[in-house]
Amino acid sequence: MPLLYPLVLAAALFGIGLYGVLARRNAVLMLLGVELMLNAVNLNLVAFDAWFADVMHTGQVLTLFTITIAAAEIGLGLAIVLSLFRAVRTVDVDRVGADR
Repeated sequence: MPLLYPLVLAAALFGIGLYGVLARRNAVLMLLGVELMLNAVNLNLVAFDAWFADVMHTGQVLTLFTITIAAAEIGLGLAIVLSLFRAVRTVDVDRVGADR
């Protein structure tokens, strides 16, 4: 399989994730956008690892590390969003500080 296919898919995932972070005002959807961008990075790491035929599989190891960081990030992010919702009754990031 040519390297171009995973790179194009990763670029599309990253673009969709970036759009989700920049255009959405819902904190949960912004977190999902960040997750899409991290998955695009993971796809690039695995694709380049397979392309260069790395003996130590450094790209796959870094992918596992990134997945671990992403799991921690989503857990902490959802906890923050839940705390925000309990405090101000909204997850709209534009309306959080506007009421005060």
